Amino acid sequence: MKASRTSPPLLASKAPADDAAAQVLRQFRQVFNAVKTHFQHVEKQVGLGGAQLWALNTVREQPGIGMGELARAMDIHQSTASNLTKGLIERQMIEAVREGEDRRAVQLRLLPAGARVLRSAPAPFTGVLPGALRRLDPKVLRRLSKDLALLIVELDADEHAAHIPLSEGI
Repeated sequence: MKASRTSPPLLASKAPADDAAAQVLRQFRQVFNAVKTHFQHVEKQVGLGGAQLWALNTVREQPGIGMGELARAMDIHQSTASNLTKGLIERQMIEAVREGEDRRAVQLRLLPAGARVLRSAPAPFTGVLPGALRRLDPKVLRRLSKDLALLIVELDADEHAAHIPLSEGI
């Protein structure tokens, strides 16, 4: 039987390792596409990127949070947190005030426009991947972490990329 032009040719000599690599590649695609789809839905619905929405929600949950605390809460670099909040301040969704003894430090507070956005935004505010990871069994997470560490070494991946939100690259 002749293969159609739209179907890929069958390879009789596929090695089992190639099959496993292709399977894992497809799984990564599923994960990344689920994340991408969620962030695209968020941006379409509320006009904010996923990381900005997460920052906005964190400010709502922790009124008066500082930039360093926001960065730690989101597990991102402080300069990334600063860039995220800059856009939110410009759009009058949050405000940065300097109170207390140290006037260099800012405290972030939610404004009414930010509260409106959060009411209309689809959950989860942190994105779908962090929530899914939190729901996994701790043993599964440890195994996944160990295995991904091997892949990261094989990729020679940039260590700093670990602190850039996925929504920033989508």
